[in-house]
Amino acid sequence: MNKFQYILGILVVVGCYGCAQPVKEEKVVDNYQWYGHEVVVSAYNSVSWQTEGNPNIAAWGDTLKPGMKCIAVSRDLLKIGLKHNTMVLIDTFPDTFYVKDKMHRRWKNRIDIYMGNDIGKARQWGKQRLNICYAISADSSNQN
Repeated sequence: MNKFQYILGILVVVGCYGCAQPVKEEKVVDNYQWYGHEVVVSAYNSVSWQTEGNPNIAAWGDTLKPGMKCIAVSRDLLKIGLKHNTMVLIDTFPDTFYVKDKMHRRWKNRIDIYMGNDIGKARQWGKQRLNICYAISADSSNQN
């Protein structure tokens, strides 16, 4: 069992999903403070008509490659801590995703899951309201 599966197990047991406050019973896991938040989750691809500029380059300059576990976040979520390289657990997914991209300013309280070049898979996913948990370094969360 790797450490992310361990964290996911703790978060499910403790009940992170659906809360806007820090996880109460297990505040710090591997030096990260975990928070829950409900968002609308859609999907996107590395195709020119879905992005601005080079479809393989994300907002912070990361190169996107099919198979990567990454997400784009609406800009309002940056303010609550979903910044570049933040670890995110998405309800129904066993994997850990990382924030690598930002969405257009028109979107609010939303994330996009990166699905490489598979447009059919992204369309099939559609749009869903799900709970996520995201990690903020315990050191940085105390600097407010």
